[in-house]
Amino acid sequence: MLQKAASHRATTGNLNFVLVSVFIDVIGIGLIVPVMPPLVGQFVQGRDEQALWYGILATVFGLLQFVFMPMLGAISDRVGRRPVLLYSMGGMCLNFLVTAMAPSLAWLFLGRVIGGVSAASMSVAMAYASDVSTPENRAKSFGKIGAAFGVGFICGPMLGGLLGEISLALPFYAAALLAGVNLVYGYFFVPESLPAATREPFSWQKVNPFYALRKLLARRAIRGLVIVFALTTFGQIMTQTTWVLYTTFRFGWTPRDNGIAMFCVGLAAAVVQGGLISLLIRRFGEVRLSVMGLASGAITFVLYGLATEGWMMYVFICCNLLAFAAGPALQGIVSREAGPGEQGELMGSLQSISSLAVVVTPLIGTSILGAVSHLPANDWRIGSSFFLSAAMQAIAVLVAVRWFRQRHMTS
Repeated sequence: MLQKAASHRATTGNLNFVLVSVFIDVIGIGLIVPVMPPLVGQFVQGRDEQALWYGILATVFGLLQFVFMPMLGAISDRVGRRPVLLYSMGGMCLNFLVTAMAPSLAWLFLGRVIGGVSAASMSVAMAYASDVSTPENRAKSFGKIGAAFGVGFICGPMLGGLLGEISLALPFYAAALLAGVNLVYGYFFVPESLPAATREPFSWQKVNPFYALRKLLARRAIRGLVIVFALTTFGQIMTQTTWVLYTTFRFGWTPRDNGIAMFCVGLAAAVVQGGLISLLIRRFGEVRLSVMGLASGAITFVLYGLATEGWMMYVFICCNLLAFAAGPALQGIVSREAGPGEQGELMGSLQSISSLAVVVTPLIGTSILGAVSHLPANDWRIGSSFFLSAAMQAIAVLVAVRWFRQRHMTS
């Protein structure tokens, strides 16, 4: 009994580290979201160059993250979670410091490279949580990590926007401080979670970022839903990437304005996914809820692009609550198409779509926005990137409806 209690306390302490680590990391990342585009604007001339270089920097970060995240995950299977987590925290701290002190665009590029090759904390944190949780408690542990991620992303952008009003560099120094605190905490107080006896040899197959995508597309039974998930994810990430530039060009928003808006988006997502999702699924069923959420997102993207006043964006955010339920509902449907032993691999494969979207969509969205940036602020074409997101979401609705009808699924 005493041994079991001690084991429980150790497991709780380890999991608490993971929660704190994820929360601090996400706050650090969220801090820089409202200020990165205007910071890029300080080193270029014209809105078109600002949009182009912001897209390039975002794509570089996403590409390196796409390549290095599975590699660092495989390395953590070989050498343990702790050293990889510490490496990631140190790399992110250096990334933020380099960006904060950047005297030129080249330094911003260097910061993105450092950040991309060290951005593995989330995936390794999930593995750490899996190590220290029992099979029965694993889903609950993952849920706590998701909640820590959500709360961090609610707080981070708003804090970053407020600090960015004082100085564009200040949020990066704050993010570096948080990453440094996380590094010190992890170094002194966190034990290794993966016993040496259970570590696996390094495999190049595991580090291939396209391996999971190929396996996912090989699942013919759910290929239609995979296409739906991909279209939805690409549209959402394109909107997220271009949001700050769009609202700056369209409404003259400051980092503070964007921080507040992102706070509202994060809060709405947390309310729906953390509190209302069970009620909505009981009321509509996963099938209808996913279609309704996708349709709501498509309509809202169009409205974002047509908005003529900044206050309209807040109204559209509040009217788009169903869209935040579409992703969980789709994942629930997909999970039913796989066996119990395939759940982890399947969810990880779906995550690889998001990683690929972070590589592809920033440059596409910012290139479109750069091409129309010379137009008057009230010209409807300024919202072209949002219209493309809406088109992808609308196609996703059609594919989803067709897939559900073929299988006679209504709830």
